[in-house]
Amino acid sequence: MKTADIRDRVTAADDVSLVPFSAHHLPGALKLSQEMRWPYRIEDWAFALQLGEGFVLERDGEVVGTAAWFPYGEDCATMGMIIVSGAVQGRGYGARLMDRLLSVAGARTVLLNSTEEGQLLYSRRGFRPAGTIHQHQGPAGQFEAPPLDVVRPMVASDVAAVARLDREATGFERRPLLERLLEVGEADVLLQTGEVAGYAIARLFGRGHVIGPVVAPTADAARLLILAALSRLQGCFVRIDTAAETGLSAWLETIGLAQVSDALTMVRGTMPPSGPSRVFALSNQSLN
Repeated sequence: MKTADIRDRVTAADDVSLVPFSAHHLPGALKLSQEMRWPYRIEDWAFALQLGEGFVLERDGEVVGTAAWFPYGEDCATMGMIIVSGAVQGRGYGARLMDRLLSVAGARTVLLNSTEEGQLLYSRRGFRPAGTIHQHQGPAGQFEAPPLDVVRPMVASDVAAVARLDREATGFERRPLLERLLEVGEADVLLQTGEVAGYAIARLFGRGHVIGPVVAPTADAARLLILAALSRLQGCFVRIDTAAETGLSAWLETIGLAQVSDALTMVRGTMPPSGPSRVFALSNQSLN
């Protein structure tokens, strides 16, 4: 067995303990993400903890590692917020966190978005590449919203249609996530022949606002939804995470949202069927 494999599988015998992630860990988790230069606010950590479950590694009361998973029904889940402090990397702690997540997720299909550094850890656990996410961000310019008979603000009676479209696009049952996103964000729906055919949610996140999820039948329709959100965010810092296959990256560059990084989408298990609606932007790279 290679040395790297041994380090990946063996937990060091030291004073680091793995415990369930709870609210009192939030300041430590924030400090850890700041160390990694991830732009999470403590509100973003708390939001994720409300939707999923996680674990932390503690050493002398200090959070030195985090990981979370988000179940969508009994068959699917996403994972993310997997961080190990630079001071303790190389000791198998990432493997320890990941193995615990996978043990509680059970037989579910699991989707995650990986940094370059994490790809080997995940591939050893049966994850395979499934696409690339482009992160775009920058200050929003001045944009005109589409006509209200094309894109309008979402109302309560749209929720069932939005949940159906989201399920079509992702193959996941994400209604609890959608309901929570709608509590904290502003949503628009796309209309085709008077029926709801797509949606977008914008909310505070990280350095400013994130636009996502965006679900639509076509790239042109997704652009209309994004423009509706941007029309309310002039001068605000905006982030959009989109899969390379959507073809939106070049357009996002032209409207001033530069591509700043990539993540590799990886999956373990069989993805459920999806379509004809498609996901054009993520709510974030952990929740998907």
